[in-house]
Amino acid sequence: MNQRPQHRSAAPAARGATSTPPDVARLANELTEVMSALLVVVEQETEFVRAGKIREGMQLEAQKSELSRRYMLAVEHLKSMQKMLSQTDPELLATLRRHHETFRAMLQVNLTVLATAHAVSEGIVRGVNAEVQRRNIPNTYTANGQRAAPGPRNMTPIAVSRTL
Repeated sequence: MNQRPQHRSAAPAARGATSTPPDVARLANELTEVMSALLVVVEQETEFVRAGKIREGMQLEAQKSELSRRYMLAVEHLKSMQKMLSQTDPELLATLRRHHETFRAMLQVNLTVLATAHAVSEGIVRGVNAEVQRRNIPNTYTANGQRAAPGPRNMTPIAVSRTL
């Protein structure tokens, strides 16, 4: 029922089954532009996360999602025209591949930074939870003088809001 309209601005090949070399070149150009724009957003996000400005990084999510969608569309259409591109302009294909390798390397840096931030925040939450649990456990001993294991009613869960 709630279907979003599909945009096909990045899909010149979707209009017809036949594509001319200028269509392939235009699509390759568009892919390069989308990759460059996405790299700018990813680099901004990386810098924000490194600086601990998570909110600012999260504000780039909508722009990053739209550029990612356009990137995926362009890649899929270019894949369908790869044979034509390799026959008509192998130099352009080689340039696209080099640009894509740079793009992938920058995405890997971004993913590493995001994974590190996630691991740090998870470590903080686990540390807070351990401290809360430690404080809630009563210091009792058994008849043998051993420390009593806490029961499930002594474990108090913590609630974490995932929104900033």
